[in-house]
Amino acid sequence: MGQGTPGGLNRQGLPGDRKHDGDKKDKKFEPAVPPSRVGRKQRKQKGPEAAARLPTVTPLTKCKLRLLKLERIKDYLLMEEEFVANQERLKPHEDKNEEDRSKVDDLRGSPMSVGNLEELIDENHAIVSSSVGPEYYVSILSFVDKDQLEPGCAILMHNKVLSVVGLLQDEVDPMVSVMKVEKAPLESYADIGGLDAQIQEIKEAVELPLTHPELYEDIGIKPPKGVILYGEPGTGKTLLAKAVANSTSATFLRVVGSELIQKYLGDGPKLVRELFRVADDLSPSIVFIDEIDAIGTKRYDAHSGGEREIQRTMLELLNQLDGFDSRGDVKVILATNRIESLDPALLRPGRIDRKIEFPLPDIKTRRRIFQIHTSRMTLADDVNLEEFVMTKDEFSGADIKAICTKLACFFGGAQDEDFKKAKEKFPCTRR
Repeated sequence: MGQGTPGGLNRQGLPGDRKHDGDKKDKKFEPAVPPSRVGRKQRKQKGPEAAARLPTVTPLTKCKLRLLKLERIKDYLLMEEEFVANQERLKPHEDKNEEDRSKVDDLRGSPMSVGNLEELIDENHAIVSSSVGPEYYVSILSFVDKDQLEPGCAILMHNKVLSVVGLLQDEVDPMVSVMKVEKAPLESYADIGGLDAQIQEIKEAVELPLTHPELYEDIGIKPPKGVILYGEPGTGKTLLAKAVANSTSATFLRVVGSELIQKYLGDGPKLVRELFRVADDLSPSIVFIDEIDAIGTKRYDAHSGGEREIQRTMLELLNQLDGFDSRGDVKVILATNRIESLDPALLRPGRIDRKIEFPLPDIKTRRRIFQIHTSRMTLADDVNLEEFVMTKDEFSGADIKAICTKLACFFGGAQDEDFKKAKEKFPCTRR
């Protein structure tokens, strides 16, 4: 007990505590922390009043952000409540509309067939026809827009009672839309060698009535309805039609006669009607039918269904050329190599008013054709085109173009002997 350090003694004087004294001297002076509150300390109140009193809360930044967030949530909840209330209010109307729509669908039936309106009897009845059956006397349902119904329009019919339940909008046949020339050909009248008389005639018969119809009105006559181009193959009939399409701003519809021959009964005449209907809608327009002898041959007693269908297609063409409907700004150009085989009813005045013949080129025309096709070729000095112009061979314009093309492709030059080789390599079939 006597060896312990007395509790009342101060340990600052001990030798081992010098190190601690040095640490205290190294520390800087720090002032004392001020008290958190000033004044007399309030005593905590007791009782019911103290329990009911709310504590004083000073709004800080975090509290304000939370308040704004809660107000935004409140706005969203109010919008959601209003949306739900509107949905509950509009739901009965939607249910009623859905019920009415289902009733209309029940009346219409499903599926529906497509037919044509032949004749309107009164506001509630009509005569219709379908592609697979005869004509029917049917009723028109009340919800069909009767103002748009007209003879010949496509309609929807009930699958059982064949009542008119809808109207199909008129759409252009895809085959007719392909026939329309969107981009004008590059050939012009300057690319045609000779044929000055033919160019003048087609301008008078086709272009002039479309651009200056008042000239014919002053004279007191009706302009020609159409022209036919006939002659040997390769004499420039299709080339002249391309030049017409290039020079005029009218809508140009190009058809080949074989395209009007369809497989099923009635499709050929229907395509002809659709072709002239589109031409009338897009007027002023020009309809060019190439190789018209495919459907326009002379009529005879047909023994097969295909031949009878071709004759029906030609009869529809005759009706469109000179029927009850006026064709006004629609001009027709026909082209053929065998005009002697065409039906006389197709060539009579009133349908085809001008017949333009394309003969084989004469010497002057040959010279012009050679100049056109060799204008971009490099010719040697010894080339004598007059020898080929004055030849006795009956070359057409297509033959001359083929000679110049083969000269460039096979021989790669343009000397006089090359022309002779090209001529030997492409012999004329009319010698």
